[in-house]
Amino acid sequence: MADDFSFEITKHLGEIAKAKGAWTLELNMVSWGGRDPKYDIRSWAPDHQKMGKGVTLTKEELIGLKNLLATIDID
Repeated sequence: MADDFSFEITKHLGEIAKAKGAWTLELNMVSWGGRDPKYDIRSWAPDHQKMGKGVTLTKEELIGLKNLLATIDID
């Protein structure tokens, strides 16, 4: 099954932070296994061939996260 793993970053939306080494935490639109792209937050190596663990969200889930973050008081 690991041979079926494929992904494509269809749109780079932005860099959230610098991670360890030259890796960056990014928000991208990613198509996993040829399916429709979803919003994806994870760390990526500079060449985008290696990735860390992350979270993939639908548009509705991202809107929910955005609304939640708007209510949080960040010190």
